[in-house]
Amino acid sequence: MATTLTAAPSQRGYFGPMLIIGVLFFIFGFVTWLNGPLTIFVKLAFNLDDVSAFLIPVAFYLSYFCLALPSSVVLRRTGMKKGMALGLFVMAIGAVLFGEFINIRVYHGALVGLFVIGAGLSLLQTASNPYISILGPIDSAAQRIAFMGICNKVAGALAPLVFGALVLSGIDTLDQQVKDAPTAAAREALLNGFAARVYWPYMAMAALLVLLAIWVVRSSLPEIKPAGANDERAIGHAGRSIYSFPHMWLGVLCLFLYVGVEVMAGDAIGIYGQGFGLPLDATKHFTSYTMLGMLAGYVVGLLVIPRFISQQRYLAVSAVLGVLFAIGAYVTRGYVSVGFVAALGFANAMMWPAIFPLAIKGLGRHTEAASALLIMGIVGGALIPQVFVHLKQLIDFQLAFLCVMVPCYLYILYYGLAGHRIGQAAASSAAQGT
Repeated sequence: MATTLTAAPSQRGYFGPMLIIGVLFFIFGFVTWLNGPLTIFVKLAFNLDDVSAFLIPVAFYLSYFCLALPSSVVLRRTGMKKGMALGLFVMAIGAVLFGEFINIRVYHGALVGLFVIGAGLSLLQTASNPYISILGPIDSAAQRIAFMGICNKVAGALAPLVFGALVLSGIDTLDQQVKDAPTAAAREALLNGFAARVYWPYMAMAALLVLLAIWVVRSSLPEIKPAGANDERAIGHAGRSIYSFPHMWLGVLCLFLYVGVEVMAGDAIGIYGQGFGLPLDATKHFTSYTMLGMLAGYVVGLLVIPRFISQQRYLAVSAVLGVLFAIGAYVTRGYVSVGFVAALGFANAMMWPAIFPLAIKGLGRHTEAASALLIMGIVGGALIPQVFVHLKQLIDFQLAFLCVMVPCYLYILYYGLAGHRIGQAAASSAAQGT
């Protein structure tokens, strides 16, 4: 029987739960950052243009928008622990669907499979992000989430390499063979064989997800009551509705824009590199370079937050770096420009760890609902890359990248400097005067 806690456990008490949640972050990091090489994969396997290939992140991230609020309802009934296990089971179902539909080359069916995987991740993220935020003191939540980010981005760096070795090996040669195929039947046979490479890796992933779900259910992971661990009286909003937390609503927009730029730097980097005519055998690994940049950013964040700099101040610094690296990508060409895009991984690393706890601070009984709203903001990963691929049909792709990225980073800068405090100072003063 799971232990139920109304407040966060002590530092020594949350080490074990952190390891368990760290494994979960590794898993959904691995699954999430397959989208970059998957976009390259489906573009060849289904002979797609960039807009159609970018339906991969659309299907995946749109599920967060559709299912985050229902996930919060499920979590109230199941508790966070069983909800995490259920999310893993749903992901396993999605992995089976994706593998089956790719194997028979039904693209829209494969997108349904990705949507189901995203649905499971929506449930996992809606539970695990507030869980790790309130597992210890909220002011040091960015440090704990940084540890989760290291688990996530190690997986993210490995995912393109593993997928590249198992599925995308020899893709340049295959691409030429498809172009040189003497008949339509010969071309289809080559593409059928290429698509079939994905089947068994996704079946193995499904089996692993089921085993992990069983492990989580049987683990000693404690239940935490958000109302007790994240008291809204801390910022003077006791008894208020969720609409009285402007810092949370501004945080939803901030997270929407952040996930958009994260996906642009991670999943779109391969398509960006192809804009310079770089070979497919090189571009298939570009997502890993972004993940390595994010991993370095998490290590730095883990060392300096909150000891030397607050999480909100580091968020502002990260946004400034994002603007500078985006400009660097615009004024350079080829591999150097791609290097600046990968460096955005470093700038992006500590944004989620800072935005999420800042947005849910003091939300008490509203924590689950606010978490769901924030998870809905992940839909930015679907929409902002679509803005890019449509815009680059009208203007130079580097200019399109710059026009998409810089405004997003400027808003994130605003949230780190001032937006996270909106409504809190006045509420605290009012509380002290009562």
